Amino acid sequence: MQRIDHRLPWGCPGTERTLSVFRFGAGERKAYIQASLHADELPGMRVAVELKRRLAELEGQGRVQGVIELVPVANPIGLGQMFQATSQGRFELGSGKNFNRDFADLAELVAPQLQGRLGDDAQANVRLIRQAMLEALDALPGAGSELQGLQRLLLRHACDADLVLDLHCDFEAVAHLYMIPQQTEAFATLAARLQAGAVLVAEDTGGSSFDEACSMAWLRLSRSFPQAAVPLACQAATVELGGMLDTERERAEASAEAILACLAEHGLIDGDWPAAPAPSCVATPFAGAEYAYAPHPGVVSFLQPVGAWVVAGDPLFEVIDPLEDRHSIVRASTSGVLYVRERLRFAQPGLWLAKVAGHQPIRQGRLLSD
Repeated sequence: MQRIDHRLPWGCPGTERTLSVFRFGAGERKAYIQASLHADELPGMRVAVELKRRLAELEGQGRVQGVIELVPVANPIGLGQMFQATSQGRFELGSGKNFNRDFADLAELVAPQLQGRLGDDAQANVRLIRQAMLEALDALPGAGSELQGLQRLLLRHACDADLVLDLHCDFEAVAHLYMIPQQTEAFATLAARLQAGAVLVAEDTGGSSFDEACSMAWLRLSRSFPQAAVPLACQAATVELGGMLDTERERAEASAEAILACLAEHGLIDGDWPAAPAPSCVATPFAGAEYAYAPHPGVVSFLQPVGAWVVAGDPLFEVIDPLEDRHSIVRASTSGVLYVRERLRFAQPGLWLAKVAGHQPIRQGRLLSD
């Protein structure tokens, strides 16, 4: 195991933050796994603890067949943002920006350098494109902020990987995954091993999240150079490991083993893992996800557990105004799995309270909420 420490730019005088990457194995194929880019989403960090331990064991046994990079703390900035004993890990306090938005468009960066250089040899093209991505990131002007420096480091470690997993969680949730639709099959067994309640697919969610920055670059390049053989050489997914409180050791160990089995299926670990169980869900369009809101302020009581199948018209939650006696029941407008609930129990304007993974598109434009 090799530890690589990167000092982040723009630290205040007398302080500094470091991004640490743990590298296992050697070889042509590469996987990149990071945890807790939203720093208060700790299940990924807990799973990374188990992955780090298990990968060290497997490397010692000579079973790691490629390069596997693991970043257990992908956001040291957010991890240090404490306000009255509560971590503020989703947004950078200085700028208000979401840590998992607005990653660089790799296709846009490298397309000019690739003109006239791509042919019909897919593997040669992959090598050329990955080298161009690394060079383009290195050639960017100095990072203008600590956040920008962090995002560039993360993307630089991931851009030449065959497999990218970004470990997150939601408030109260079943395990679920996000990816581009072209890669649904590649992650089908991982979703089954995690007993995912939903797999949500979209080509462009509108936020340039980390996993999309990795996978969409190849899709865009394949469309920009239709005469060349440009495969989707980076399979990337956001893996939501349940809810924010799901840090139990047994669950973390099981999630780590599911990820190790995924690495084995992609040829990065030698050995046998138990066969994947039957699929626990089918992929649905992210545009089909209903975000349910309250019609007025009040105390919230949920009427369905996460993971419940609901049909249009089923009650999701009730909202009670304790002063004006307003009482509303919010019902599902689509049929699907209630895969996320908000952790707060007081309705506020513009704050979604539940998400249902429906099968029919009902939204358009920017799909990601901040």
